[in-house]
Amino acid sequence: MTRPTMTQSFDPSEEDGRLFRNALGQFATGVTIVTCDAGDGPLGITANSFSSLSLDPPLVLWSPAKQSSRYPFFAAASHFAIHVLAHNQADLCTGFARNGDAFAQADWLRNADNVPLINGCLARFECQTEACHDGGDHTIMVGRVQRVSMGTGAPLMFHAGRYGQFSAD
Repeated sequence: MTRPTMTQSFDPSEEDGRLFRNALGQFATGVTIVTCDAGDGPLGITANSFSSLSLDPPLVLWSPAKQSSRYPFFAAASHFAIHVLAHNQADLCTGFARNGDAFAQADWLRNADNVPLINGCLARFECQTEACHDGGDHTIMVGRVQRVSMGTGAPLMFHAGRYGQFSAD
């Protein structure tokens, strides 16, 4: 088995942010779309900063960028939903990365809290905002999961700036 070779070492506070971002991109993640009601309609954003936090109580987190034009709506939302995308939902992912109103591409409905819910995902977590914490240029948003829906299929993955599909060895 060939092991990867470390080609660079640097202090991220002294180097350009792109290099640090490239290093972070070496961590393969799943991809989500987070949705909320923006008051004048549904809003969504693509995010890979999703993680489980606690089983008891059931908590998850995600971290929106403060400079995003969509940030104020998510920061003010009392409820939101996180949708884990399937491998065949890359176009939906790209749509919400570019535009918070890409709902025409999706099969969706609203829940009792008026949160837009996208159908056909691998998993969906309907959350009430539990806490928000400063995270530098992002905010760490903790959600208390109130309802979970699950599907089946392969996940959409993100690695080194590209979307792909998981393949088990």
